[in-house]
Amino acid sequence: MIPVLTPEQIRKLDQLTIERQHIRFIDLMERAGSKAADWILQKFPEQKKFSIYCGFGNNGGDGLVIARLLADHSKNVTVYLVEGAGKETDAFRENLERLVQQVKVQIITLATKEQIEIPPGESIIIEAIFGNGINREPDHLPLEVIQTLNNCNNTVVSIDVPGGLLPESLTSANKCIHADYTLCFQVPRLPFFFPETGNLCGGWEILDIELDQAGITEVSEKLFISEKADLQHWIKPRNKFSYKNNFGHALLLAGSSGKCGAAILAAKACMKSGAGLVTVRAAQCCINPLQSALPEAMVLPDESASMLEVPVFPLDYSVVAAGPGIGISKETGNVIKRLLQDFKGQLVLDADALNLLSENKTWLSFLPPGTIFTPHIGEFRRLAGDYKDPFQRLQAQREFSRIHHCYLILKGRYTFIACPDGTIIINTTGNAGMATAGAGDVLTGIITGLCAQELSPLAAAVSGVYLHGLAGDRCKEMQGEQGIIAGDIIDQVPHAITSILPS
Repeated sequence: MIPVLTPEQIRKLDQLTIERQHIRFIDLMERAGSKAADWILQKFPEQKKFSIYCGFGNNGGDGLVIARLLADHSKNVTVYLVEGAGKETDAFRENLERLVQQVKVQIITLATKEQIEIPPGESIIIEAIFGNGINREPDHLPLEVIQTLNNCNNTVVSIDVPGGLLPESLTSANKCIHADYTLCFQVPRLPFFFPETGNLCGGWEILDIELDQAGITEVSEKLFISEKADLQHWIKPRNKFSYKNNFGHALLLAGSSGKCGAAILAAKACMKSGAGLVTVRAAQCCINPLQSALPEAMVLPDESASMLEVPVFPLDYSVVAAGPGIGISKETGNVIKRLLQDFKGQLVLDADALNLLSENKTWLSFLPPGTIFTPHIGEFRRLAGDYKDPFQRLQAQREFSRIHHCYLILKGRYTFIACPDGTIIINTTGNAGMATAGAGDVLTGIITGLCAQELSPLAAAVSGVYLHGLAGDRCKEMQGEQGIIAGDIIDQVPHAITSILPS
């Protein structure tokens, strides 16, 4: 897994790198600036004019390195030093001295509002005003510069993070650079993954500046990004002598009048992810559609024609999933309550099962350890209570998982998975085309299918979310984002699984 580090952890990592590689901090800054300059030159090979805005801290020092290296490639570079943007550091001062010696670069100090000018329209803006070390929203002259740049139509490349973006609390959008690209060093930053802040970062790139690899492991704690290698530890090729009972029996409580499609999608995704046997407990109105659409699944009709009304939970299922399309009637609520009380195996709860829980929170005490929740943001808010910003939401998610000993998957463009030990795992697969009806039912089915195959709750949650996104990305490659439907995602699940297996 790839760590996501706080500013303090990054400072520790920088220091470990300096000590272990026997270099100075300014040498590390030269690496960072060089990698960023290389990226800029490759991205904009024909561009001649650059306007570089620097604060006086180490982020500004990175900007000065970039200015010097772009000028070395015969680019027309103007550097603007923004007074009030950080305390001057030794590395900044040394790089400024190096740059002053290079007469090819024009350097302008912005000390008053009147000195701020809109950069030429043909110029690309490189922004290095604050970086990741900022601890409060900008004001006075730096804020004036930020707002002026945001009113330009120029392409903006931010270094490390967009200027003014706070690393651990919500930033006002009008007090932060709106970047087209963000060049980040070695590891990603948490604000990249929240919709409230990630949209300010544009397309972000991670540049490897060869920080100490052992140090990354030492300073990282409980915030990570999942990657393909993680799944390869958990999902293995099948033995050629396998038979269906080797891959578990899943029971899905899904479907009610008008919502039979949710049951079909979840059950089909469960089978496509490899479950050996799937039984669907559904209202009678869903039985014919289920058997027609998915003859491979077994059905267990409820006595009710329109809803789940009668609890039936034999104890020999590998996993039970509940929620897609079941509705929130009182009768169905009793079914969910009995499920939580009586079934002590692996549970996956989604959709209306979560809505019923949010109305009956005392039922949370019945949960078996390792239960997997798959809410979207609205369902999570109803379940866990209100919060002010995404950072508080993340803390609430972590706390909910700890208190209830569950795995809570908060769905979104970047899905966050909270574990009972406080670890948060971020998923980066998937795309906007997956914002479509039924995609959540598909995720529930995939995770349930993996649980049926005896993956641990952690492995099933992380792998299920990753494969779901990977299947959606394959849909995007084949047909574009527009018009992807949930059934398209299901069809690509086996291909997603195959792509992570050893060749």
